[in-house]
Amino acid sequence: MAPYQTAVIRIGFAATWLFFLLREWPNRHELYGPDGVWSVDMARRLLGSNGAFSVLVWSDGRGWFEFVYALAMISSALLMLGWRTRTMSVLFMIGVLSLQNRSVFLGDGGDNVIHLMSMYLVLTRCGQVWSLDARRARRTAAAGTGGTPGRDVTGVLLWSVLGLVLALAQLLGLYGLEWTANGPFPYVGWGLALWGLWLAHGAWWWARRYAPGEPRTVLNTLADLAHNGALLVIMVEVCLIYATAGWYKIQGNRWQDGTAVFYPMHLDYFSPWPELSALLAGSGLLVMLVTYGTVIVQVAFPFTVFNRRVKNVLLVAMILEHLSIAVLLGLPFFSLAMVAADAVFLPTNFLRWLGGRVAAARDRLLPGAARPASGGASGGASGGAVDGASGGAVDGASGGAAGTAGDEEKPAAGPGARTHESGGGHTLVG
Repeated sequence: MAPYQTAVIRIGFAATWLFFLLREWPNRHELYGPDGVWSVDMARRLLGSNGAFSVLVWSDGRGWFEFVYALAMISSALLMLGWRTRTMSVLFMIGVLSLQNRSVFLGDGGDNVIHLMSMYLVLTRCGQVWSLDARRARRTAAAGTGGTPGRDVTGVLLWSVLGLVLALAQLLGLYGLEWTANGPFPYVGWGLALWGLWLAHGAWWWARRYAPGEPRTVLNTLADLAHNGALLVIMVEVCLIYATAGWYKIQGNRWQDGTAVFYPMHLDYFSPWPELSALLAGSGLLVMLVTYGTVIVQVAFPFTVFNRRVKNVLLVAMILEHLSIAVLLGLPFFSLAMVAADAVFLPTNFLRWLGGRVAAARDRLLPGAARPASGGASGGASGGAVDGASGGAVDGASGGAAGTAGDEEKPAAGPGARTHESGGGHTLVG
C-alpha cells in the first residue's frame, strides 16, 4: 500500500538529514564529536542508563567519528536516491541514532520525528517507485527473467561485508549489541535485531533466486504485513503529533487570547528576517487569525483523515504553516521533517501527477535520459519489492545487500495495480 507516499517519506527524511549534516559540517566536532561539551564518558553513562544505541561511544577517536559522520551522509544520499534501499535504510537508521544519541541535548521536535521515522522506514517498502532499485527492477523485468534475480555481485559483497563487520563488533563486545536488553523491542536487543535483519535479508535473496514458489510468496506476504503495519504506525504518529500539539496549545493563555504567534516573531534567535517578521506581527488581525487557525488545524486534523476532501484542505494548510515556520522563524529542518511526515497523507493521484511533471521536466533538460519502459508510475511500481525488502523483517538489513538484487519483486502488478483496485487512489493515505 501507498508506494508513492512511502517513497516521498524516504526522499524527504533522507534529504532533510543529509542537508542538516552538510550544514553542520564545520561544527560537527563540537556538536557530536570529541570536541563537544558532552563528553564520550558522559554519553556512555547516559546510554547505559536509558538503553539508547550509538556506535559513536565505541571509540572516542577523531578518525572513528569522521567515519561515522561520513557514513551517515553517504547512507542518507543513497537512501534518497533509492540505491540498495533495504540496506541503506538500516545504515540510515544507525547513523541517525548514533549521532542524535551521542549528544541528546542538541535536538528539537524535528530531530525527534527523524529519530522515529528512521526506524519505521526500515520496515517499509519505500523504494517501490522513484528509486534506482525500481529502475533496476524494470530492467530485470524487461530482460525477461521472470522477476528472478540474476547474479548480483554488488549485493552479495555488501551483504557479506556488513555481516563481517557486525560479527567483529559482536566478538569485541562493543556497546549496544546485547541480545535481549536495551533494544528496539522488549527482550530484543540491538544485536538480535540487526542479526535478524541480516539473516532475513539473506533468506529473502535465497528464496527469490532458488525457491520462487511458496517460500517466495510467504516472505513477500510477511514483507507486505510489515510494510502496511509500519505505514499505519507512521500515520498514527503524525496524528498524535498534531493532536498533542493542538491540545497543549489550547491550555495556554496566549493561544487562548490569540496573541501567541506575536511573541516568537520578536525573538532575535527566531528572526532571520526581522523586517518581514515585524511587518506580519504588526497586524493584530493577522496574528489572531494565524494563532487560532494553527490551533484549529492541529486539533481538527486527526478527526478528518477519513474525509478525503477536508483532509486534503487541512493538509495544505499544515504544509503552508511549516513552510512559513521555516522562513519566518528560521527552522528549516524542523519544517522539512514535518512536511515529509505529512506526505504520508498526500493523495496518490497528485503524487503520480507530480511524478509525471518531474519526469517531463527531466526529459526537457536531459533529452538523452533513459525513459521508463512502461508508463512512468506503473513502471516504477514494478519495482515492487525492490525495496520490498525494506519490508521489515525481510528488509534485512544491517546486512542488507544480498537480496538487494531481489529488489525486483512484483514486476507487473505493483503500485499501479494497487491504485487502480483502490478506486483511483482515493484511499486513506491517498
